[in-house]
Amino acid sequence: MFWFMQGMCFLPTFLVIWSSSTFIISYIIALVRRDVDVILPYISDTGATPPESCVFGFMSTINAFAAFATMYAEYKFVERVHERTGAVSPCLNKVSFAFGIISCVGMCLVATFQETTVMPVHDFGALLFFLSGVTYAVIQSVISYQGLPYGCSKSICHFRVFFAGLAALAVIPTIFCAILVGTSQLHWDTNDKDYTRHIVSVTCEWITTFSFVFFFLTYIREFQQFTLKLTVNLIEYS
Repeated sequence: MFWFMQGMCFLPTFLVIWSSSTFIISYIIALVRRDVDVILPYISDTGATPPESCVFGFMSTINAFAAFATMYAEYKFVERVHERTGAVSPCLNKVSFAFGIISCVGMCLVATFQETTVMPVHDFGALLFFLSGVTYAVIQSVISYQGLPYGCSKSICHFRVFFAGLAALAVIPTIFCAILVGTSQLHWDTNDKDYTRHIVSVTCEWITTFSFVFFFLTYIREFQQFTLKLTVNLIEYS
């Protein structure tokens, strides 16, 4: 059996590969068509105009569902760890999953409402995605330590704290500088008034996003340890 077929490992594996491909493919298409600048466009800029907007929207929607499935599997795993050992707070687990769901909804809004068409909804979705995603990662890092020695190792817990902390630090200038810049444009010049703030915001956005990607990468070994089954009960026979 291949390593990615063990347990539920295929979920975070697919999520990491697909999400990375989403950002890279849409960036390459936008770059080839000269719809964005070579140096650090916003991720949303790479999916603002057709045809890359179609690719970005399609792949990002799948990302949202894959992220939800991965978060749900982690939620059920932590729930079972609590049932067996009592080591993890069930309330914290539920709160974490709730923020994960909100983050996925935000991702869907970003995917379906491009910044060049319905900017307020797009920005609202981005706020939901980043803020809820960071909160999810932070809470999951706490849960990982609570669940020791079940699930992941202590070194993986350290990695989760690092990526969650990096995302939490990067998301602040991402949002703050974007608010100060205010305008949304696909092409920038070094002589533009808010160019420096724009670069800071974009750089931190890419750091935050790939911090999420690497955070889910730490799920792979843990997901090899369990399976998730769906049970169907007919109401008239129950």
